[in-house]
Amino acid sequence: MVCTMPFLRALLRAARLPRRSPQGSAGLLADDAVLLDAPDERLSPALVAAALGEYEPAAKLLATTREDAEWENRDRYLGRLVVFARSRDGWLAAWLAAAPHDPDALLVKAELAVRRAWESPVRADQLREVGPLITAAAESDPRDPVPWRLALDHARGTHATHTVFEALWEQAVRRSSHHYGCHVAALRYLSAAWYGSHRECFDFAERAAEDSLPGSLVRALPLRAAFALMIEGPGTRITSVQKERIDAAADLAITLSASFAPGDPWPAEVRNLLAFVLVALGRWDAALEQFRRIGPHAASFPWSSVSDDPLRRFLDARGEALRRGTTGSAAVRAHRRR
Repeated sequence: MVCTMPFLRALLRAARLPRRSPQGSAGLLADDAVLLDAPDERLSPALVAAALGEYEPAAKLLATTREDAEWENRDRYLGRLVVFARSRDGWLAAWLAAAPHDPDALLVKAELAVRRAWESPVRADQLREVGPLITAAAESDPRDPVPWRLALDHARGTHATHTVFEALWEQAVRRSSHHYGCHVAALRYLSAAWYGSHRECFDFAERAAEDSLPGSLVRALPLRAAFALMIEGPGTRITSVQKERIDAAADLAITLSASFAPGDPWPAEVRNLLAFVLVALGRWDAALEQFRRIGPHAASFPWSSVSDDPLRRFLDARGEALRRGTTGSAAVRAHRRR
């Protein structure tokens, strides 16, 4: 049996690099070139407009994703818009006042309500109250799987039975059989932290990955299962079988990452999660390669799980990989000889 804490020690320690960092020679961007959760070229104008109280660019963006059935982009953009709306929702209020039955406005409204309910000390009661908002969003466009991802999250928070959850899951996959967000929601429900176990979590993730399309982010689902196991808490022990599954999940995610161009923002969150797991496993060269592929696209998840300053934790982990990886160590030694 293997204790998880040594795996995570590198993530919980601040890396101390040479004053003049050799990152460039190791193929890494400088620290100040790395951005946390940077929006892409489609989302940026919507966020800028929302900051000015204007909803039209956000409405156009979400309408385009719905009309073109870009369900993965739709879910991702929705999440980013809702994060912004949690602190500044004037643009959303204006949108709902102008178009109270707009499917996209209803979806943003429902997601925002669910996220706020999750923060309540009486979470389950608050979530039950926002259930009709999810129903309204789902009924506004029956093709859209994203409201069903929201329904799955809602079910987890309201202590829905397996039977209820399975019925919602069937509705979700009927609309998009390989939707990543819905699969993540199901994985969370099956996790040991909620209503399942680590074994159920891995079994579901591995089957889904095997059935997924080439290049689908669902192939990173076993990595999510590995992450859930690895951060469970002090004293958690990992069996040799679980360790094999974690390594296999990382290897599968490495193959997925290699199918995208370096610096591509689309797989950035998966690459951040992969780098996190590889650092925790002490697979320094593989971790360093993922940090190169991430480029400027640091993501809050998973680093926020171990720090209130996710960008700093990302940079610390990257620095640790640079110091310990074979290529990085060579770059450091060459830099010191200058």
